[in-house]
Amino acid sequence: MVVAMAYLLTIHVLRQIYDDGSCSLDITGPLMIITQKVTSLAFSIHDGFVRQTKDLTKAQQYHAVNKLPSALEYFSYVLNFQGLMAGPLVFYKDYIDFIEGYNLRPAVNTSADKGKSQVVLEPSPVKTVVKKVIGSFICAFIFMKFVQLYPIKNLKDDDFVDNTTVLYKIWYAMMATTTTRFKYYHAWLLADAIANNSGLGFTGYDKDGNANWDLISNINVFGFEFATNIRDAINNWNCGTNRWLRTIVYERVPKKYGTILTFALSAVWHGFYPGYYLTFATGALMVTSARMARRMFRHRFQQTRMTRMFYDILTCLTTRIVMGYTTFPFVLLEFMGSIQLYLKFYLCLHIVALTTIYVLPKFIRGERRSTHPTHNVSKIVAPSKVEDALREARNDQECKSNQSEEARQLLKPIQLTPGETNALPQRDEIIKPPQLPIVAPAREAISVPHDQCEMDQLSSKLMEKIEAETKNIEEFIDKTVTETVTGIVEFKKDLMRDSIPSGLRKRTSLASTMSDVVAGATCKPQTEEGSAFLKKEIEVINAVVQQANVLPAVLSNGHAK
Repeated sequence: MVVAMAYLLTIHVLRQIYDDGSCSLDITGPLMIITQKVTSLAFSIHDGFVRQTKDLTKAQQYHAVNKLPSALEYFSYVLNFQGLMAGPLVFYKDYIDFIEGYNLRPAVNTSADKGKSQVVLEPSPVKTVVKKVIGSFICAFIFMKFVQLYPIKNLKDDDFVDNTTVLYKIWYAMMATTTTRFKYYHAWLLADAIANNSGLGFTGYDKDGNANWDLISNINVFGFEFATNIRDAINNWNCGTNRWLRTIVYERVPKKYGTILTFALSAVWHGFYPGYYLTFATGALMVTSARMARRMFRHRFQQTRMTRMFYDILTCLTTRIVMGYTTFPFVLLEFMGSIQLYLKFYLCLHIVALTTIYVLPKFIRGERRSTHPTHNVSKIVAPSKVEDALREARNDQECKSNQSEEARQLLKPIQLTPGETNALPQRDEIIKPPQLPIVAPAREAISVPHDQCEMDQLSSKLMEKIEAETKNIEEFIDKTVTETVTGIVEFKKDLMRDSIPSGLRKRTSLASTMSDVVAGATCKPQTEEGSAFLKKEIEVINAVVQQANVLPAVLSNGHAK
């Protein structure tokens, strides 16, 4: 890793010397992807040969390499065409599984007759590729449309800095950075479509039998744009780099240094422009403060559906503002221009973040976490709202004096031995008490787990709507594929009728054999050889047409096995 990073940083320095601030094409982009590949492979080999399995995380166990790659395998992985220029990053194990065909094992059709060989049907990426290509060009259109309305260069213009209000500056920074992001969306979606079209990225089938092609997806546009916190936004942005940073840094360093070192490596990996370091330093501060704020405030908004919805909308809008405030130096690149604009902002969000971390915890009590040994049992035997209220009543020593006798009776059944849990009724069979007379002054709201909030993930709701609207596109693709199948069948018939000489056609009837053709053919050897080759190709096409579900893969990948 030291060698690869040193070489990359040397190229970054040279680029800044001869081409500072320019948008011209250079080697650093592809080299950044190659650096991710060689370093991740080095750590995977280290995990496979040096470390014990019990010391590895689940991700490290999955990516561990137990066999040294050959020179061909190594350079094929580092320089594979699908992700050479713009990614996305694919880990070595996933790439080798793709090359060897192991990623298709979920699609293996086992034959009832053990004597017959298994047939592997390669799934079609046509629908996924069409969706991503359409999404890519929509993002390109949005970028070209709005980049003229919110050019990033205005952020360092003296007239803009001196003659606009703070609120307008924050609004402009948010819109300018949002517009710039669509440039990356376009590149990543198109690169992902290229990889999927070659067959790379298949992860198996979902419960409905649909093929998943999200192994190396680099961006989740709706997940990022409608994230309700900084953490979710980061997880949906440049996912390949996030996986790389988590695998080689975050999971290998002491936990208290994980966030800082991860942001530091990300900044160095991008280069030496000062704007990168301002962005990642501010980002580390914002992530830490967001965790503290979530712990202090979120549980207070979980009492009703409306309050939860209000909390999610509020945090979504706040995340948009924070992202614009944090990331504009990344696009601006300049140190003095970024610092000047931060001063014009009065460092407002920096002050809010520091206050959230160091001041508010002294006055605002955060969410309690239950450590009672019967916590897991209570999860099994009681509905979510009742169990949270009961657990809260048991943990809050302040409220014990205010609990009624009925509440104490409700607490008793939770204290069960492991052998008694099997006799308990299921969750749906439990009848909720009409009233729960528990008084909890410190926390009147009932906690709802993060993944159970109705609108805690706005992107999920939007994706459901968008998937419903795209069914028409899928039906159009299916119709097109069906018409293509019919066209190939007709094309095959035309070839059989027109391309093969009449003498050969008579000799290749269903009752004749290939020996008859060779023995009685009157055509020239060259013509006969070409006709035999053409007939063989037609038979292959005919066999493929018999399985219409394989045809899209043939059309997209250009081969059939």
